[in-house]
Amino acid sequence: MDTQHDAKILRIFISSTDKFKHKPLYQMIVYLAKRKGLAGATVFRGSMGFGPSSKFVYSITVWEVVDKTPMVIEIVDEAEKIDAFFNTLKPYLELVRTGCLVTCERADVLFYKKGEKKKPFFSF
Repeated sequence: MDTQHDAKILRIFISSTDKFKHKPLYQMIVYLAKRKGLAGATVFRGSMGFGPSSKFVYSITVWEVVDKTPMVIEIVDEAEKIDAFFNTLKPYLELVRTGCLVTCERADVLFYKKGEKKKPFFSF
């Protein structure tokens, strides 16, 4: 990805308790984005929220047994890559029992620098 192309931000709103094959759904989404070669993904854990199927407003509290909080996954890349990724992801999201929300918006990438791998401290 560079700053010369149209970019998009894909935002996926789910719950921390959503699963895909007994693993957290957010992990599956991030690993899928990595396998598809997208520029980057970040998962944010919300401190409070609710969705259309919620009976309660969920928040982080000390006394709860289940840590059910809202989560947002943001993925940024070129518009074509985001569109293709969403088309791959959509069938999985349709299986989410509790529902989810996906938004997409154009983004102006002002700066993008690919990092370098750390050099080993010792080299043999």
